[in-house]
Amino acid sequence: MSSSNLKVDVNQNGDVKNAADTLDDINDIDFSKLLEKPRPLNIERLRSLDERSLTELSGSPQLRNADNASRAHDHADSYVFSPSVGRRSGFNTPRSVHGFESHPMVGEAWDALRRSMVYFRGQPVGTIAAVDNSEEKLNYDQVFVRDFVPSALAFLMNGEPDIVRNFLLKTLRLQSWEKKIDRFQLGEGVMPASFKVFHDPVRNHETLIADFGESAIGRVAPVDSGFWWIILLRAYTKSTGDSSLADMPECQKGIRLILSLCLSEGFDTFPTLLCADGCCMIDRRMGVYGYPIEIQALFFMALRCALLVLKHDGEGKEMVEQIVKRLHALSYHMRSYFWLDLKQLNDIYRYKTEEYSHTAVNKFNVIPDSLPEWIFDFMPSHGGFFIGNVSPAKMDFRWFALGNCIAILSSMATPEQSTAIMDLIESRWEELVGEMPLKVCYPAIESHEWRIVTGCDPKNTRWSYHNGGSWPVLLWLLTAACIKTGRPQIARRAIEVAEARLHKDNWPEYYDGKLGRYVGKQSRKCQTWSIAGYLVAKMMLEDPSHVGMVALEEDKQMKPVMRRSNSWTC
Repeated sequence: MSSSNLKVDVNQNGDVKNAADTLDDINDIDFSKLLEKPRPLNIERLRSLDERSLTELSGSPQLRNADNASRAHDHADSYVFSPSVGRRSGFNTPRSVHGFESHPMVGEAWDALRRSMVYFRGQPVGTIAAVDNSEEKLNYDQVFVRDFVPSALAFLMNGEPDIVRNFLLKTLRLQSWEKKIDRFQLGEGVMPASFKVFHDPVRNHETLIADFGESAIGRVAPVDSGFWWIILLRAYTKSTGDSSLADMPECQKGIRLILSLCLSEGFDTFPTLLCADGCCMIDRRMGVYGYPIEIQALFFMALRCALLVLKHDGEGKEMVEQIVKRLHALSYHMRSYFWLDLKQLNDIYRYKTEEYSHTAVNKFNVIPDSLPEWIFDFMPSHGGFFIGNVSPAKMDFRWFALGNCIAILSSMATPEQSTAIMDLIESRWEELVGEMPLKVCYPAIESHEWRIVTGCDPKNTRWSYHNGGSWPVLLWLLTAACIKTGRPQIARRAIEVAEARLHKDNWPEYYDGKLGRYVGKQSRKCQTWSIAGYLVAKMMLEDPSHVGMVALEEDKQMKPVMRRSNSWTC
């Protein structure tokens, strides 16, 4: 029985009865293919509607006449515009004649990935964070939403969608749970950070136990889990061409609940999302509270993916209108105020302060003396990036890899900005890639600043873990961004760097040191997303059409008018 044949009971009111529970009752599923060697994905794809602008989607004719045949499900073979070469490239490249196992690491990686698989009542539902028996497990024996994404992409690219479908439905079921931390109830749409399978030997019964932040470091609920869930749902739909999962009423409701938490209007005057420290991949105190680039980029991408999987009628139509409105504001804000290149850096260096009214150039009252010394040498003549954070009187100028890669993949970055990010990576290769891709952030904070910002965190010491550590999992994001911008040679170079050590070191979670030369002092071995990130990167280079699962074309209507460069002309 295939996952596409899943049946859902509906009552007289049209509501789904225990739809998420139906997976629990499926028997006799043949999962033997999960033990087979990797094989090429061969799925007939339909035409993509990625290029439809938000203005088109928000127009009344499209919304009034939307149905399952015409709404923007982009199941399709897509392509990517390369601003650097001025032509479309990547997705139509013929499949290489060389097999995936041309490098001995690939076969070992697949074996390790399959050892990490978690089963619930006989069905695969995810992969655990690490299969490292040499250390105390802590929460590394759980299935994390963010960690599973590269694993899910690897399975989708290999033509094994069942585990991804099961994961999406199981986490959706957990979303409906009542969530309390110290007697305080979280929002209805919050997705879990992770879950584990608990086996009751007395009853011979398995149940899922979810963590919504009540067991996390700092007791912070994850903001990114819901965004990754939407992005993965769109990737599943695009890869398989099967919209039945996204069309399920509880999936539609799940999307609306996630976005309702983020689109609600309140006191904030910015279209960005206000967040606490520890709410994302950087899940400890690292001074990313406020409006961190990682969350804003994921928020942007989740909004765009939601447009492609939401039904544009009924409650979905109202949500689509909110999304379109927010996307226009968010794209302008991010492209205008988070973007930094040499010209913008010089403008900030010359800012006047204490400006008032809507004519102010220094809108956030940033004091030029707050500019860190390192940024002047780090910024190349050609290149730029989205800085870590912008808030009143404070700009966090650190480079964060995940946020900038997602900015490219979601087209939050314009084609010109995407090219500039790639130029920066090439110009600052030693700092950002070094001997193991890729720095999670740059530079590290140290000394007195480290004590204040991290609270003397012994794990986030300089050039370690989240504080300037190198994370192999980021290889898949870098590769996808390289292919989308027509610069696959950058990804190929980074993969070769990783292959020199990654398998030999037994797939560590992260590396330490300015160049990523040392295996992280508390790094878990056989880290699943390090393994999956490598596999996804290899498969994307082998068949660039896979990038369509995680890449979206630019919406021409969202490009802002950049006026700040003229602020000091005479």
